[in-house]
Amino acid sequence: MSDNEWPRELPPPHHGDWGDEPPQARSRMLLSAALVIVVLLVAGGVAWQLMRNGSAQPATQPSAAPLPSSTQPSVAPCPDPELTVAAAPEIEPVIRAAAVTLNPPGQRCAPILVRAEEPGVTLAAVDQPDVWVPSSSAWLRIAEENELAFRTSGATLAYSPIMLTAPEAIGSLYIKDGKTTWNELIEGVASERIPVATMSDPLTTTTGLLSVHGVHAATALAARDPGIAQLRALTLRSRLTDAAADPGRLLGRMAAQSDTTSAVYDVGVFPAIEQQLLAYQKGGHRVALTGAAPSDGMVEADYPYAIRKGAKTGLADRLRAAITKQALTEAGFRTEPTAGGARLPGTGKALLDPARQWAGFQSLAFQVLLLIDASGSMNEKIGGGPATKASLLRESGASAAQLFNRDTTIGMWYFGAGTANSPAHTEEVSFGPINGDAGGKKRRDALTEKIKTYRPQSNAGTPLYQTVLDGVDAMRDEVKSGRPSVVVVLTDGADGGTRFAMSQQEFQKRLAAGRDPARPVPVIAVGYGPDANMPALQSMAKATGGQAIAAKNPADLASAMAKAFLAARAAN
Repeated sequence: MSDNEWPRELPPPHHGDWGDEPPQARSRMLLSAALVIVVLLVAGGVAWQLMRNGSAQPATQPSAAPLPSSTQPSVAPCPDPELTVAAAPEIEPVIRAAAVTLNPPGQRCAPILVRAEEPGVTLAAVDQPDVWVPSSSAWLRIAEENELAFRTSGATLAYSPIMLTAPEAIGSLYIKDGKTTWNELIEGVASERIPVATMSDPLTTTTGLLSVHGVHAATALAARDPGIAQLRALTLRSRLTDAAADPGRLLGRMAAQSDTTSAVYDVGVFPAIEQQLLAYQKGGHRVALTGAAPSDGMVEADYPYAIRKGAKTGLADRLRAAITKQALTEAGFRTEPTAGGARLPGTGKALLDPARQWAGFQSLAFQVLLLIDASGSMNEKIGGGPATKASLLRESGASAAQLFNRDTTIGMWYFGAGTANSPAHTEEVSFGPINGDAGGKKRRDALTEKIKTYRPQSNAGTPLYQTVLDGVDAMRDEVKSGRPSVVVVLTDGADGGTRFAMSQQEFQKRLAAGRDPARPVPVIAVGYGPDANMPALQSMAKATGGQAIAAKNPADLASAMAKAFLAARAAN
């Protein structure tokens, strides 16, 4: 079997060994590996990565080796450059080569200083460049809203779509007939068919920023409810092994891999700019990569040439003219936009808000107990149609069940007393690891199936307070260091109609009596519909350090559940 073939069953990750190779063979292998790494860095399309993190170099040709210090003549330092340029790392070599052509003959000091920099880094820099070539015009909108003045000069330099990239061996898991979608990736990751997925920081990189927008555009097309669309987007976010990776370093890590299995479990599937993928593919690396642009949210990097207000435009215009379409094409860029791309929002804020939510999402190994109201009022119809509160819960809850990452410990109770002797609540899914066994099924599957078959009891009362007290007590016993515990309760009414009924004052007294600062258990309460007792929910949330969320319109349940899920993580 070749290194790029993939067995029917994914093997466990391994890091290789020397086997029974003799010492001479091992030495030759080490020397060969060192030579390969040098070649990869220089000729494999990732050499530009060495100029990352704000490093800047004058646009000069390579010079001869320096003389010994004892024989070196005294040389005056170069003055400040006439023009500073910040360019996205993947296009920086093209900009630098163009700048070299403008060096005056025989002059030691170059007039143009070019640095490779991700757009988010440039945006946050104290000293702004005279010329900026970011990897998306969206960053210019964001800069303008931050009161940084840049104007574009001429047409956009280049374009390059975002590709969902992975080792060829697992490309078939999400690419069919050369096509893929974000939703295919989400399904593959949620079902664990795709073992690892990685993304870049959306607040620093264009790959991350546009990918987050693409994911949300795709889920909005697939789900009629915006809340469910948000839940699906967060499903992908919750399963990412790394959500703030550097795109260039991801490719560098792939280039350093010696076998496909290690690459799959290290990086897996990740978004990359097409130009970066093409450069990698030309490098002849051991692990071959493939990729496709997602059709349900195709997003494209574009490279405007922008000049800062007050900068010297003469030299800037000459540099702009020196950047040729031929040089861009040879570097792997497109010089015309790609048809069918997702429309970007008109403001930087509209792009940044979901990106900030994405970046701030905590991938916690937390413990959660779901308390679901199963009283008779959940059978009420809403909106004059056939839908009921229960039917919306079945739809939203099934999507929410996919949000929890593989480190989650979870359980679910229903509460609703149909008779005088009925218990306040019943355990529907036992508490334990989400990928552990629950009645012969994986607990995540058991949770999904139970919610899909959720049927409230007709004429059942609502033992809300007793259930919350019992739930908080149960989770307090489960508190472990480094594994925050939380109770999420969803109800459409107020406590009452059962033998467990109590006043709000009594409930608050009992809740406070059981409080243990060393073992906090926040309550995230979702008030579902106009009859939910929001003051009571707000008081229990405040007393435990949680949050109360109102979903007055039952059709907004999915959005409320998405907010509850985020609040559960923020509470810790």
